[in-house]
Order: sequence, then structure tokens, then C-alpha cells
Amino acid sequence: MECKEIETILLDALSLEEVKVTQEGTHYKIVAVGECFDGMGRVKQQQTIYGPLMAHITSGELHAITINAFTPTQWKREKVFNM
Repeated sequence: MECKEIETILLDALSLEEVKVTQEGTHYKIVAVGECFDGMGRVKQQQTIYGPLMAHITSGELHAITINAFTPTQWKREKVFNM
């Protein structure tokens, strides 16, 4: 599955300000930024991302996924400390 395809699915399904998907072999890394994650715990954030992708996960098309979800405020802080 193409990274851009995953990004489009997530942008269409969720109120995200930014989403970036990278791939290394069969492993995908998703970074999603949106106010929709405000007040959510990590598990709920991941469930929110998994939801729109579930058909692709159950079909085996997507298999190894790492998810990092941030509010816009958290993302600004993350970029400062990791850039």
C-alpha cells in the first residue's frame, strides 16, 4: 500500500491538520496531528487512527504500523525537541 494512499484515507476520515506516513519494507510509521486527539490517552489515539485503516489491516495489506499522534500544541513542542 502506498504511503500517500494511507495519508488520503486518514485525512478524509479524520479532522487532521497534518499526517505523514513513511514506509520501510512492510513497516509503516504514521505521524498524525489534530485537535481531535486532545484529551485522549495513547490507546484511544491509536484506535482513532486504526479505525479508518481497519479494512486494510484485516485484509493483510497493512500489517506493521507505528503510530504517533499529537495535538497541534504537542506537535510544535515535539518538533522543537526533535529537530
